[in-house]
Amino acid sequence: MLTLVTGTTGQVGRRFVPRLIAQTRGDERVRVLVRDAARGERYAELGAEVVVGDLRDAEALGKAVAGVDAVVNVAAAFRGVPDEEARAVNRDAAVELGRAAQAVGVRRFVQVSTGLVYGTGRGRPVTEEDESRPGGSMWGAYPESKAQAERELLALDGMDVRVARLPFVYGEGDPHLAQSLMWAGNWAATQRLHMGHHADVAQGLLRVLHAPGIAGRIYNIADDAPVTAVELHQLNGVEVPAGLQGRTDPDPWLVIMSTERIRRELGYRPVYPSVYAARDAGAL
Repeated sequence: MLTLVTGTTGQVGRRFVPRLIAQTRGDERVRVLVRDAARGERYAELGAEVVVGDLRDAEALGKAVAGVDAVVNVAAAFRGVPDEEARAVNRDAAVELGRAAQAVGVRRFVQVSTGLVYGTGRGRPVTEEDESRPGGSMWGAYPESKAQAERELLALDGMDVRVARLPFVYGEGDPHLAQSLMWAGNWAATQRLHMGHHADVAQGLLRVLHAPGIAGRIYNIADDAPVTAVELHQLNGVEVPAGLQGRTDPDPWLVIMSTERIRRELGYRPVYPSVYAARDAGAL
């Protein structure tokens, strides 16, 4: 089995690929697509094949998918990029990758998406059966383009496509936890963020990749304990702004995800059920 991974130099990809390589057995191999050859050297040292090229380049896609059995599309463009770039990478390039994979007979395609595609809250944890409802404070070109990519990829004929929706990812030196204060500083004190440690995101992706008989299935990946704006400040060792206490959370269930399906069907159990467990283990 030869597995291609894209987005390997981002926060998720750079932590997922070594774990994927570490669990390969026998004739299982990993290939990575990188835009810069120098950034692929660490993966080559771990035993991965490296293809240099841009996800938006048709020739590079052809080289990347040649002989591949499975694809894990981790690539994403979100914070700080123009809307047109977000759509070009998250939707257009993802769909073209899917079509290129389909054309050469790739058997399995994992689309890495985001819980933000749910849009507005539902008064309860959202499930994979909930449709996307554009809106809410976190809606924009990133979740919109990811939702569109999901729909188009799942509609491809003859290829086993499965989708993994991620929470706010943190841990192992990832600066995301500190960056959360860019939003949390303007939230109500009780407003919550659903999170997932890199170890658990990787665990979930590996389960979604390898599980048989789940073509067309969507899985939420997250921990068990969303944290409030107050807690995010405390975890970062920052004083809680007084203004948080006087604000009202406009949507208390925004992007709070149920993980019942992945637990029941794929045996997922978070290594770090909460950010506090990760902190106590020295895994932040």
